[in-house]
Amino acid sequence: MDEFLGAALRLYEGNPQIILCERGDKTPDRIHRNVLNLNNVAYLKQNYHLPVIVDPSHGSGVRKLVPDLGLAGIAAGADGLMVEVHYNPEKALCDGAQSLCREFKDLVPQARAIYDLRRPGAPGRA
Repeated sequence: MDEFLGAALRLYEGNPQIILCERGDKTPDRIHRNVLNLNNVAYLKQNYHLPVIVDPSHGSGVRKLVPDLGLAGIAAGADGLMVEVHYNPEKALCDGAQSLCREFKDLVPQARAIYDLRRPGAPGRA
């Protein structure tokens, strides 16, 4: 986190177009290639002014996990998502196992609904 933030904040000087992206930590676990670290999302949003997006595709590497992890990222405070999409993931030359197809059309309105709930004045918010 120190190196990640150090690089971003150094680059930010003179360049207001910096966006932070949480895309998972490497793990030795044979089941999960990467583990999406939503602690980082909440920490970054609470302590820094930079926008944060979540990449649940690379953060998990598993198509079935991408929608839920994306929604969790938005709930944790992310400003947006970066998701791999392919019209035929099984035939994709790269990253097909983590690419969404039809699932994407359901993810977008769900993510928007969660994002909207986080706004001040939204139902259930002070």
